[in-house]
Amino acid sequence: MELTPKKINLFTMMKLPSAWVCGVRLKSISAEKATVNVKHRWINQNPFNSMYFAVQAMAAELSTGALVMQAIQETDHKISMLVAENNASFSKKAKGKITFECLDGYLIAEAIKKSIQTKEGQTCWMKSIGKNEDGVVVSEFNFMWTVKLKS
Repeated sequence: MELTPKKINLFTMMKLPSAWVCGVRLKSISAEKATVNVKHRWINQNPFNSMYFAVQAMAAELSTGALVMQAIQETDHKISMLVAENNASFSKKAKGKITFECLDGYLIAEAIKKSIQTKEGQTCWMKSIGKNEDGVVVSEFNFMWTVKLKS
């Protein structure tokens, strides 16, 4: 089964309802890159009239996690995935439509390949950059994903 934005957004609605309600939506995915949009609205605002940081984190994580899910699906193995660590920086108020993009699909594919070869867990840092409609970076998130063959 090919992972598509529609399928992942349905998964989000069923398994991550807070992200769904806040408007987090996967827009595109390929082997190398995933793009997620979220629009500043009343439901996802902070007291300073911009997007709450946790909503940005959900969108950023989905842009990396969708790539992890896709890379796992392309193998014939059962592999667990988990965020072990993350960090973020914020450079501008997030208002309007924010687009998070992760270009690290190749990194997680290599980590999964190594996990299968060595039968040991692997970690992989993946970055997601959030930009507003003017292309200005509003936040950057880094997630350390762990992948491990299931026994």
